[in-house]
Amino acid sequence: MDLILKFGEESKIKNIPELFVERTNRSYGKLAYRYKEGDNWKDVTWGEFKKSVFSVASFLLKRGVKKGEKISVLSETKPAWCIADLAILSVGGTTVGLYPTLSPSQIEYIVNHSDSRAIFVENKEKLEKFLSVRKKTGVKEIIIFEPEGAQGYMAEDPNIFSLDQILKDEKLDQDSVEKRISEITQDDIALLVYTSGTTGNPKAAMISHGNILAFLSSFDDFANIGISEDDISYHFLPMAHVAEHIAGFFGRINLGLAAAYATSIKAVVDEIREVRPTIFGAVPRIFEKAYARIQEEVAKQPQRRQKIFRWAERAGREYVKHLNERKSIPLSLKIKYALAYNLVLKRVKDAFGGRIKYFITGAAPIPYEILEFMWACKLQIYEVYGLTEATVITHANTPFDFKLGTVGKPIKCVQSKLAQDGEILIKGPTVFKGYYKNEEATKEAIDTEGWLHTGDIGEIDKDGFLKIKDRKKHIIITSGGKNITPAEIENKLKAMDIIISQVHVHGDRRPYISAIITLNPSEAIEFAIKEGILDKEDEIKKARQILEELQEKPLARPEGIDEIMKKITSNPKVYERVNKAVERANSELSRVENIRKFRILERDFYIEEGEITPTLKVRRKTIEEKYKHIFDEMYKDTD
Repeated sequence: MDLILKFGEESKIKNIPELFVERTNRSYGKLAYRYKEGDNWKDVTWGEFKKSVFSVASFLLKRGVKKGEKISVLSETKPAWCIADLAILSVGGTTVGLYPTLSPSQIEYIVNHSDSRAIFVENKEKLEKFLSVRKKTGVKEIIIFEPEGAQGYMAEDPNIFSLDQILKDEKLDQDSVEKRISEITQDDIALLVYTSGTTGNPKAAMISHGNILAFLSSFDDFANIGISEDDISYHFLPMAHVAEHIAGFFGRINLGLAAAYATSIKAVVDEIREVRPTIFGAVPRIFEKAYARIQEEVAKQPQRRQKIFRWAERAGREYVKHLNERKSIPLSLKIKYALAYNLVLKRVKDAFGGRIKYFITGAAPIPYEILEFMWACKLQIYEVYGLTEATVITHANTPFDFKLGTVGKPIKCVQSKLAQDGEILIKGPTVFKGYYKNEEATKEAIDTEGWLHTGDIGEIDKDGFLKIKDRKKHIIITSGGKNITPAEIENKLKAMDIIISQVHVHGDRRPYISAIITLNPSEAIEFAIKEGILDKEDEIKKARQILEELQEKPLARPEGIDEIMKKITSNPKVYERVNKAVERANSELSRVENIRKFRILERDFYIEEGEITPTLKVRRKTIEEKYKHIFDEMYKDTD
């Protein structure tokens, strides 16, 4: 693999566009990415990619975009997002990523707070969402990726442009673009990343070109495990998040790694089989769902097949345990595992395309039993840890140094330590430049000695591996004086059954732990149809329509879903299924961590209700306030 930035080596590259240009010089005719058009995958080379980026950059220069100006992007992850991003950076601008799930009022806030002068939008739907608040913003130009259905808006407003038309008509001004690139320094701000904080308006983290380059040069271990030109990654996570934007996108520019872009969330399962990716970034919930689905399918098999699978699973787990504990693996175990893998466990890997070399995941811990199982199937998941304010990743398990159940050790350029209360502190060149227009918050985040206070509580084991416990402000202290980290309980329960969507554990100053549980609408509806909970013809028809919409947009709230979910959540069969999951989770937790009482909400948590963030983190304060009456009711006989 032709790595550009390497830790400890001097480099003349001082910004992201220069990194991109160097990549195109080295890999000009090689595959940069592919995307699906109809039934066929279209390939784009690094040279073609550069031409598109420079064409859009030339357009922005002609429109008068100045160095340092901010430009927003509102779209699902796709090649056009990447073209727009590199074009913005190439004219010395700052990219402001907007989650596609944001409401018009949230978009308005970020566009105004960031002082965005222009915006790229995905399609007619996103355009209309922005147009509903445009008059309240200072946006001059709107560039639409997919103009189908939006021609009327474009005809009425000369400042709405089609990306395709720009790529087709814009005269390339390479000299001017290269001159602007040469003026960008490492201290210039490349990205404004709006953290989805669980309280109040989001804060805008300023990430510099230097921050990103320092991270990329320190995260090179994954390039040294035999990655070649045949390797390809698969992308569907939001570019508005630093993990996909910096580690995923900029990371593959540094590696020279080709990418394939998902056409939709609905298509991911089928497209993985078509693309057969070798490298994959995903959120923990993907693996939790996959594990729960596998266990469900096994339980449906005849007893003989179940016994064979359980034998193979035990052999795989035993092998991985030896591997993880650095124990010598007996020959008998090697033979047993080889049989177990080839006869049974290989089928799990084949479901992910069969060529996966590794996954990288973060954002939340994965239960150890899931990690162990996936590794047994030769699906290596490397957990990492980081935060926006430290340019995405600060700690990582790598192919050369890992321990399942931890988030690894600090990456090469990072210093890390624990404060007296267990809070994780970070120092190094990847620590961000502060919050835009918020000096007070910046001073709270970075102390006078330059240590970034993460707000996360951790433990470091004897081998130097970090384990995340929970957010500092989320620690529960029961009335009996026991300190409890709710995230561990919540993640344990979510892993028990795919039907569970969100869990909010409660118990601060209370005698025991209780929880509010929401259901995954898709799984709940499928279960309700199968079990006859939904038994009327019109009801089932409506439920199937909702399922189709949720397949395309998992975070949507289709019309009629609340009524359907209300009936489902009140059914005894559903309660019993959830109760069994709670009992299984409790059996793996200490007595003081056991969930003694729980309530199933009539609907899932929603972004528009202010209950979860765009990154699907539960807004704990909102839940505590909104559902206080439910929590109080669960303790009415004890408080």
